[in-house]
Amino acid sequence: MKRLKSRGQAVQFTQHVLSFNPNPASSPKTPIIITQPCPSFLLLGIFLLLLAQIFSPSPSPSPSRRRRRRRRRIRHYRHQQNIKMVFLEVEMPWNVLISPDQLSPKGLLLQKAIIVRLLEDIANRKASKEHGYYIAVTALNSIDEGKVRELTGDVLFPVTFSCLTQKPTKGEILVGSVDKILKHGIFLKSGPIDSIFLSEKMMRDYKYVAGENPMFLSEKHSKLEKDTVVRFKVLGLKWLEADRQFQLLATLAGDFLGPI
Repeated sequence: MKRLKSRGQAVQFTQHVLSFNPNPASSPKTPIIITQPCPSFLLLGIFLLLLAQIFSPSPSPSPSRRRRRRRRRIRHYRHQQNIKMVFLEVEMPWNVLISPDQLSPKGLLLQKAIIVRLLEDIANRKASKEHGYYIAVTALNSIDEGKVRELTGDVLFPVTFSCLTQKPTKGEILVGSVDKILKHGIFLKSGPIDSIFLSEKMMRDYKYVAGENPMFLSEKHSKLEKDTVVRFKVLGLKWLEADRQFQLLATLAGDFLGPI
């Protein structure tokens, strides 16, 4: 029982002792409450016990609990590493050439012709060293006044647009599929990137197995064969201007890399 007096006065603690009448025949079992002041040494013991519980080191978890925690950390790390590609949205200037037969006094039809031609130009250009691979045009921001070419009659419209791009970087974790298997390594594809080489020297414990369906087999019976999905790291990259694409060198050296 605790009695709280008015502000500024001391707080008095009392101890409850609960007992029963030993003679059940004489009276019913009624609890008897005996109230007496709580000794100071008992309060000191309770205080020390609370301090011991607060500052005592927590018991070490059992091996099974440690394994569960480790599996949760691994799953969280795998979720973080499951990144296929970094997407960027950039604003770019462009010159769109429209033929006379596509010109229309109606603004919507002209805008449609400009967008269609812009998409064709982006698809043909494929990629650039600065921005990476062009994925999709997300917005047509502005269309400036057109300039007529005297010889052909075509109209050149300077425009600015927003485009979604993919640009691989060194050290990035990507996911691709096996496209071709050779004795000294394999070629992978990942999204628009179709020139990714994974050398045999960059595979951990994988050996080449010849046959009708060649593959790379590890000591743990993990296979790298046609169309196998692989998580890998970009070890290096090179821009090929003639082909307008990036050439990547991959590796499986790292945690949670390999067949998925």
